[in-house]
Amino acid sequence: MAFYERQTKGFVNIDPLQTGGRLSEDAKRVLVEWGDGYSVCDFCTGSLFEIKTPPIRTFVSKLLPEFLGTEYSRITNGAREAKYAVMHALRGKGEEWIVMDGNAHYSSYVAAERAGYRIALVENSEYPEFRVTPERFAEVLDDVAKRGNVRLALITYPDGNYGNLPDVRKIARICESYDVPLLVNGAYAVGRMPVSLKELGGNFIVGSGHKSMASAGPVGVLGFNEDFADRITRKSERYRNKEIEFLGCTARGVAVMTLMASFDYVARRVKRWDEEVEKARWFSRKMEDLGMIQLGEKPHNHDLMFFEAPPLYEISKKAKDGRFFLYRELKKRRIHGIKPGLTRHFKLSTYGLTRDELRYVLDSFEEIINKYSG
Repeated sequence: MAFYERQTKGFVNIDPLQTGGRLSEDAKRVLVEWGDGYSVCDFCTGSLFEIKTPPIRTFVSKLLPEFLGTEYSRITNGAREAKYAVMHALRGKGEEWIVMDGNAHYSSYVAAERAGYRIALVENSEYPEFRVTPERFAEVLDDVAKRGNVRLALITYPDGNYGNLPDVRKIARICESYDVPLLVNGAYAVGRMPVSLKELGGNFIVGSGHKSMASAGPVGVLGFNEDFADRITRKSERYRNKEIEFLGCTARGVAVMTLMASFDYVARRVKRWDEEVEKARWFSRKMEDLGMIQLGEKPHNHDLMFFEAPPLYEISKKAKDGRFFLYRELKKRRIHGIKPGLTRHFKLSTYGLTRDELRYVLDSFEEIINKYSG
């Protein structure tokens, strides 16, 4: 049926939500093979993480923790569910605080609200870099610690707006000095770039399979160490093999199977991260040659970038389609990823795209500017 067909099939995709989640060829085959309802659950004897065939047990107990640089791991229904599981597991009684960076994804904030925390934000440095510094993190943590009980801290690495990579190592040491556990939200890091909690520091790390690990979603991953294992994996009193924080079982079927099918592919591609960074920096320079302004850290260290676009914004004031002209012009050229109505500023990702594809995107931007400026 026509409404099931994706209109952007075959487009050059620069959407940060999708560039790291494109399925590997193995995952595409698994998608069909395991697409029937609760297919994985056919092999479950009570605990999803203990299924030996397909090899979920090996993946969760060995391969994924090694990849994350942790001692334990769990698969979740998404990064936000993984964050909430940690927040809820650590929540005590009475008024408790969580300190998180001001660039945090809205789901981090909502998860903290749901878990009943009071929230203190570490504001960024504002225009044009929007950086979250360890020094500012320490100031906020110290201030809140003097006023109340800080149960947890969260740092977004990188953030989903500007693609900034804060100094997690320093922030982890600061949190350790206050005896506050640190949760690293690596939804745009795990699966795109080399990430190890053992090297970064902190106590928990979260990833997104459908954003950055070439898998169908929603699916997330959570890594943690021995210190908090009992709290994260505590079991139901009545259903002894069901872990409370994960509501017994989480992602199953195609979500977990595509995650596993793409794992070798993902493990290989993170080794080419330096190439991805250089490509992103090259693209940023070319965009600025066209009059755009890349915000966030410079030189940039991630594929996700945020651009201010004065030439396109000026065109939108006069164009027939107004602020929707850019989306429609890009669609004509089979380019997808910038949301309808955005011209003044927008974000995009270069991850996994070839230089030729990116040259085509750059040429398209130049062509559009020239078309309306003539």
